[in-house]
Amino acid sequence: MLAELLCGRWRCGQRQHDGGWVRRWGQYTGPVPAERESPMVRSETSPSRARRGPTQRPNACCFCWCCCCSCSWNEDGGQARRKSLETKLEPIPNYEPCAKPTVDEMQLWAHSFDKMMKNPAGRNVFREFLRTEYSEENMLFWMACEDLKKEINKSAIEDKARMIYENYISILSPKEVSLDSRVREVINKKMQEPTPFTFEDAQLQIYTLMHRDSYPRFLNCAIYKSLLQEASRPPSES
Repeated sequence: MLAELLCGRWRCGQRQHDGGWVRRWGQYTGPVPAERESPMVRSETSPSRARRGPTQRPNACCFCWCCCCSCSWNEDGGQARRKSLETKLEPIPNYEPCAKPTVDEMQLWAHSFDKMMKNPAGRNVFREFLRTEYSEENMLFWMACEDLKKEINKSAIEDKARMIYENYISILSPKEVSLDSRVREVINKKMQEPTPFTFEDAQLQIYTLMHRDSYPRFLNCAIYKSLLQEASRPPSES
């Protein structure tokens, strides 16, 4: 089990999220609740208009933390963009491929969170622990930010930044990470012209959260202790 977990061949069931509304970054395409409709919208919903048959869904922009109000994608443009993202962006794998760590490396994880996070095997084990606490999105967000920092193509940077925003920053996402209002405001401003470091402040905040909150519990969890014990056994006993 140790080798399978650390080398990325152990597959665990991923959580499924039921989709209630269709979401896009910076655009809400579901029906507008009656109490939030403007008088102008309600006045347009008349019997004469109802006889026209199906109508387009209201283009209620910026139904999330994006405050720039520059979302002007139409239906066809949104579909094309989703198709582009599906072809250009590969999802983060369940686990990173890595070499089997030594006992000394695993023991070092207990003394340095930074060294554990720099080790692919360490990230795999820590990520498995976060999954048991239903906070795996913190690691996924951190990894997505690391991937964005390596990108140099301007178009790819924009696509990846929007995907990160939609998956981890938007309040409509089931994988939204916990960020304070100051960091969110900074992100909203930077998203007007995304760069590889658009989420730098947010990434640091989530990294600190994992270090202070999740890491101490990880060191005492059964996952880490059992792996350390199994790796410490002589070859004849394993």
